[in-house]
Amino acid sequence: MHQLTYGDIKAATDRIAGRIRPVTLSPVDPGAIRTAHRDPVDDREVIPCEVWLAMEFMQHTGSFKARGAQNFIQAHRDANTLSEAGVTIASGGNAGLACAWAARQQGVRATVFLPETAPQVKVAKLRGYDAEVRLVGAEYAEALAACEEFAAATGALASHAYDHPLIAAGAGTLLEEIHQRIPGLDTVVVAVGGGGLFAGVATAAQHHGIRTVAVEPENCRALNAAIEAGRPVDVPVDSIAADSLGARRTSAAALRAARQDGVHSVLVPDTGIVRARQALWDHRRIAVEHGAATALAGLLATDRHTADRDLPTRPATASRSYRPASGEKVCVVLCGANTDAATLMQP
Repeated sequence: MHQLTYGDIKAATDRIAGRIRPVTLSPVDPGAIRTAHRDPVDDREVIPCEVWLAMEFMQHTGSFKARGAQNFIQAHRDANTLSEAGVTIASGGNAGLACAWAARQQGVRATVFLPETAPQVKVAKLRGYDAEVRLVGAEYAEALAACEEFAAATGALASHAYDHPLIAAGAGTLLEEIHQRIPGLDTVVVAVGGGGLFAGVATAAQHHGIRTVAVEPENCRALNAAIEAGRPVDVPVDSIAADSLGARRTSAAALRAARQDGVHSVLVPDTGIVRARQALWDHRRIAVEHGAATALAGLLATDRHTADRDLPTRPATASRSYRPASGEKVCVVLCGANTDAATLMQP
């Protein structure tokens, strides 16, 4: 398969221009995110870090996935390679929503395979986009196998939730927008499932000299396990964020991106994800899914933090949090909001 490059992201930026919503950026209150502890040797004044929220959950279909889906279908339309049988995809929900939305815009039929555990809010939205929904198995990998069988039998164009250069390049357009809007950005923080968003964002970030912090649930750690093993490997999937971050195996593109300079891996517990999601609601009235809150959880954790100066060139193991350095400029991607907001309402 074609290896993802920065040129692919630039091409995707041009291809989907005017077809997606520009990202909304919002600054976090000064001092809300703690910086790293003062160095006892170099006791300079600690300057608060500057943190921004990239509210990509306001994108079409409620997640960043709309970028990749639009890029995928538009590229195939331009190449005259769309199938009469339509397009098909397996998804935890968000990629299916994006594929169905983009397909409807292009007048293409969409068949979406989801695990039986997919949230009903996502299933209902999919049907609202006129997609044919098929529920198969207990997790994403089983839905993917059924999708592949369907594509082989019908000739439908097979998209992918994350492991395709057109999908990852579309996701990478988000970093292009952020880079243009936040001069001097040091760090971008993203949640990682299968790795499409991470691969695109990290590839663009590396081009611009921006570090990427990849945050995963500790029991959905496909990228971190691949970093440790040196190759993509299967991992167990058991997290409150599994509906959007529950890939059993990361993509080769994500692993390549993780081997770049300036990439840092963080694992967070489900309790931290729940706290981050609740904090967004309590303090900002932002309702996101657990997968989106995972990125913020990487900054809010209080144990075993890692400052910029402590970062290895290439990560071998993960830390439990990322603590920005004094004066560091950080953007946290809130990637999706296809969730039941009622679960945020406290009695």
